[in-house]
Amino acid sequence: MSVMARHNGKFSYGYSSFPGKRSSMEDFCETRIDGVEGEVVGLFGVFDGHGGARAAEYVKQNLFSNLIRHPKFISDTKSAIVEAYCHTDSEFLKSENNQNRDAGSTASTAILVGDRLLVANVGDSRAVISRGGKAIAVSRDHKPDQTDERQRIEDAGGFVMWAGTWRVGGVLAVSRAFGDRLLKQYVVADPEITEEKVDDTLEFLILASDGLWDVVTNEEAVSITKPIQEPEEAAKRLMQEAYQRGSADNITIVVVRFLANQPEPSNSNSG
Repeated sequence: MSVMARHNGKFSYGYSSFPGKRSSMEDFCETRIDGVEGEVVGLFGVFDGHGGARAAEYVKQNLFSNLIRHPKFISDTKSAIVEAYCHTDSEFLKSENNQNRDAGSTASTAILVGDRLLVANVGDSRAVISRGGKAIAVSRDHKPDQTDERQRIEDAGGFVMWAGTWRVGGVLAVSRAFGDRLLKQYVVADPEITEEKVDDTLEFLILASDGLWDVVTNEEAVSITKPIQEPEEAAKRLMQEAYQRGSADNITIVVVRFLANQPEPSNSNSG
């Protein structure tokens, strides 16, 4: 599944999503252009579910709506993002009362407001930008064996142990996520947020689930994407590369290309 869209000369985007070698699909993505207080905003997200698709699907359907309805979305975007993440998480957990199996989800989201790009992340879906030709990770994978994450979990009374990989409580391989009710006091949905300026050195953004990053480095993803003008084509190409390299997971990729540093195809003083 892949889609391409272009918006108002500032950016274009496309995505590709594929179950890969897995029998079920627990990855979701959301791309949305909206108007808030007269500003055009772009919202892009990749959500990688575990324990079933319920949490990822819920976050896809609700996170961005909760965010753009937040009264401080324009005036204090960072705190609006944090509050929307936490609110969406607690509402999901309320809706889960009668489920006997814990479901959870990562989220890697990019919010474009004016010349600001805000990337918020919980879990190990990752956001990478190309700036001046260089690959820069603008999110950090939340893994339980990171010193500060392990400390936070242990301070809350939890533990991290090796079970094929480092896991919270011997169960979960990410240290932050939506859902995961039984581990909630350790596995928080509190996002880390990075802000980047959208200027003529910012070329494109790749948001993807770990189905890509398990087998393709940040630098490789940027060099594969760079020559491909159409974001949807780039997303497809990255997906094929991950699959060919033996990725064992669902693969979901969103590519956003910033058009400020590209020649306008038509009369450039029309905008």
